[in-house]
Amino acid sequence: MRFPQVVLVKQHSDIPAITNVADVVRQEVARLNLQVKRGARIAIAVGSRGIDNHALIVRTLAEELKAWGAEPFIVPAMGSHGGASAEGQVMVLETLGITEKSTGVPIRSSMEVVQLGTTASGIPVFIDKTAAQADGIVLVHRVKAHTDFGGPIESGMMKLITIGLGKHKGAQIAHRFAVQRGFNQVIPVVARYVLKKIPVLFGMGLVENFYHETAVISAAKPENLEETEKELLRKAKTMMARIPFGRLDLVVVPEIGKTISGTGMDTNVVGRIYNVAEPEAEFPQYTRIVALDLADDTYGNAVGIGMADLATRRLVDKIDFKATAINCLTGACPEKGRIPITLDSAREVIAAALMICGPVEPEGVKMVWIKNTLELDQFYISRVLIPASVANPNLEILSDLMELPFDAEGNLAWITPCRTEHINLRNQAGI
Repeated sequence: MRFPQVVLVKQHSDIPAITNVADVVRQEVARLNLQVKRGARIAIAVGSRGIDNHALIVRTLAEELKAWGAEPFIVPAMGSHGGASAEGQVMVLETLGITEKSTGVPIRSSMEVVQLGTTASGIPVFIDKTAAQADGIVLVHRVKAHTDFGGPIESGMMKLITIGLGKHKGAQIAHRFAVQRGFNQVIPVVARYVLKKIPVLFGMGLVENFYHETAVISAAKPENLEETEKELLRKAKTMMARIPFGRLDLVVVPEIGKTISGTGMDTNVVGRIYNVAEPEAEFPQYTRIVALDLADDTYGNAVGIGMADLATRRLVDKIDFKATAINCLTGACPEKGRIPITLDSAREVIAAALMICGPVEPEGVKMVWIKNTLELDQFYISRVLIPASVANPNLEILSDLMELPFDAEGNLAWITPCRTEHINLRNQAGI
């Protein structure tokens, strides 16, 4: 089997990161001019996403609350993640660097919920019991494009309220209603209801730049939370990382997992949604997608594997089928847990994908090989994509043409080769 030759490219962005994160967090909190009673028990709701400076931001918020005389603690707000268990959700926080030691406050994890009521549209509303009994709640979450739907409110603080603080039961109910109504008629509706019922002090919205560095930090009182999030989402969409090619024959994804994306692979990157509640994306269009491995810190949760056409035995052998089933069933998206055609090695998987991506010879295959859908600053492209890359001012070619670096077992190892003959490379590509 012949494989396309590839070159390594770098994707550039000029959106800067915040360098004094803790100072900005303090400034945002001070700007709200809030006060709480001494001894007030304040729950800091923390989700399960891998967010830049996450532990630092949570610790800084906790320090500010302590300075007010409050008694802050952390509540995991992650729906059914962590195997839908209190212990599992603490473990997820630990993988994010958020522990009692790193933040200086206790973590109170429970899957017990209370029902706050029912929305006017008939959706039962549940929330973490520990958070509901607190004197106040602080929300801290990244705002970004959602992986299952589009709208003025997608993934952010409103979702953290509805899905995260809803725990397993609340998340399951929200997703069930979304199957028929769509997420836009569930997530903001439930979040608005919760904001009227419990004492949310403020939300801390975070936006990351192309390199997944903290670029925007914005605090909002509950009455301004929704409008603030809408504005942050608009900013987030201008910063998000994407593969800079709208049509490809093959995308090779070496690693999927919950810490990479809530759907294992970011649907905004791979162009597949696979959720009956929402229509499929029209763009980008990638004929075949292969997944090669499962991130270790996802603890066997392989949600998103169903979006791949083929996968390796290495990946499938790492799956915790119970954890994956809980996540997929809670999210009403069993499609994302389906096991694709499984072959023994990356070499076999890529060879098979090349045979079924259309009547294209390997030299003409439009292929991109990324690290994962989160890290898109560097990736490999096949030879035929070099002219478009040279013409793109945001792309820089870093290496000469090379063969795919399979090892003796057929695994694909990411390497960072040097560029020695850029002029020759341009000539080889016919530029």
